[in-house]
Amino acid sequence: MTKVRKFVFPLPLSNSRGFTLLEIIVVISIIALLTALVAPRFFGHVDKSKQVDAQAQIGLLGQALDLYRLEKGKYPSNEEGLKALEPYLKKELPKDPWGNEYHYKSPGDHGDYDLVSYGADNIEGGEGNDMDIVSWKNIEKQ
Repeated sequence: MTKVRKFVFPLPLSNSRGFTLLEIIVVISIIALLTALVAPRFFGHVDKSKQVDAQAQIGLLGQALDLYRLEKGKYPSNEEGLKALEPYLKKELPKDPWGNEYHYKSPGDHGDYDLVSYGADNIEGGEGNDMDIVSWKNIEKQ
């Protein structure tokens, strides 16, 4: 006959204790303080990266516009818009990093064409994350 062994849990140590409420509040306060210092810097870089991405997409759309002009002898009209570039793009016509359409005008006020992303608010003008990204100048380095 085989013996059945019973597992016995060890008795708790008499001098063990948990954390006090004060210790938990101190740790949570330190974590909150660190988060408050780091989060704004992190999200500031996210906003800046969207602006850089929009500038890069405008540059690529500008190259497609130039290729269109080389083949057709003119830039697309305002009525044709950027949809005319679809055969010249590897993928579908992109939206800006905030999910809005790029604004195209030909002839432009600043050259043969103007290509603009109105930023996060999709309204002309603005500062910070709402700043317009345009084809005729680069965004300022910060």
